[in-house]
Amino acid sequence: MTRTLYLNGAWLPESEAKVSVFDRGFLMADGIYEVTCVLDGKLVDYAGHAARLQRSAQELGMALPLTEAELLEVHREIVARNALDQGLIYLQLTRGVAERDFVYPPAGTPPTLVMFTQAKNVLENAAAEAGIRVALLPDLRWGRRDIKTVQLLYPCMAKMEAKARGADDAWLFEDGFVTEGSAATSHIVTAEGVLVTRDLSHALLPGITRASVLELAAAHGVRVEERAFTPDEACAAREAFITSATNFVVPVVAIDGATVGDGKPGALTRDLRRFYIETRRASAI
Repeated sequence: MTRTLYLNGAWLPESEAKVSVFDRGFLMADGIYEVTCVLDGKLVDYAGHAARLQRSAQELGMALPLTEAELLEVHREIVARNALDQGLIYLQLTRGVAERDFVYPPAGTPPTLVMFTQAKNVLENAAAEAGIRVALLPDLRWGRRDIKTVQLLYPCMAKMEAKARGADDAWLFEDGFVTEGSAATSHIVTAEGVLVTRDLSHALLPGITRASVLELAAAHGVRVEERAFTPDEACAAREAFITSATNFVVPVVAIDGATVGDGKPGALTRDLRRFYIETRRASAI
């Protein structure tokens, strides 16, 4: 069975969904995106993803063609049309179709909005049980990483370089400090049990799962520090992990070949993953 996609107000089989070669997302990477997880046919952390989509659009001077209520309805509709029980909804918004030019097209140019689903068993994640290894690589992305744009070439390059080095993924660093992973937020737990994650700025994406996990940690009495940390501090940490909408909470067991803690997923990391799944599954809409 082929998927049903949403494209500019129409519901289409994936074989019939087409976007113009003159779309600015294709020509100029002039677009933004969001990924929302689905559990039990319901949307996880939806309010945060919808708010971040609005913020990304505002930062780039784009207008969403749907109201908040309409956007939620389309998300629910695409879940129903694809009978999606577990998986992801990918949304991409571009500035639309126009003659190729570095100058934005005239006001009123219709944007392009596309959504599709990816079925995936997000609860059963082998990496969550075994942990992942990351390689440290320089952060060579543009300076506005707080906007969730479709400019993803360097994260792809970093992930491929990490795999070439025998790792599963990359953690990026800049000016002596870790920024984030190729597609996830980076966290460490110090020897004293303090959860440390980079404070928000233009240097990294304001992760929705990040925010939820920090909230859960604080609620369970874990001391949280939002600050930059060095690669050396990360390698010396008791635990390390990543957070993302796709993977929830996944332990990091080695950084650039250095074993993190005892080389096994840490207790706090495992607890936070369990807390996240339990609470977000219960509050999904």
